[in-house]
Amino acid sequence: MKRGLQIALGLFSLIPLAFVILGFTSGAGRLSPGGVAIDLDNQYRYFSGMYLAMTLLIWHIIPSIGKQGRLMAIVCIGIFVGGVGRIISMMTVGHPSQTQMVALSIEMVAPIVFFLWQRAVATD
Repeated sequence: MKRGLQIALGLFSLIPLAFVILGFTSGAGRLSPGGVAIDLDNQYRYFSGMYLAMTLLIWHIIPSIGKQGRLMAIVCIGIFVGGVGRIISMMTVGHPSQTQMVALSIEMVAPIVFFLWQRAVATD
C-alpha cells in the first residue's frame, strides 16, 4: 500500500513538472494563440515556477511518505484550492477548454485521494 502510494505520487508529480516546462517555454500564448496581455503571460510564467516548487515538495515527500502527513496535507490543500480557483473562474468568466476541465477534475479528486491514502499508511 505504501509502495503503491509512492509510485502513484511519483507519476502524479510529472503533471506539475510538465506544466513547468510548458509554462516556461510557451507561456500563456499556448492557451491563446491569438495573443495574450504581457502581464498575463508574465503572471502565467511566474505560476509555472510555483509548479516547480510543488513538484519538488512532492519529490521530498515520496521517500518518507508515512512520516510526511503535515506536508502532504499542505500540498493537497494547495492543489485543491487551485481547483477552487478554477471553479470561481468558471462561474465568473465562463467554461474553459476541455483540457482545463480535466485539470479541474484532477484537482478536486486527486488531493483527497492522496491525503486519505497517506493517512492510511501514516507512521507519524
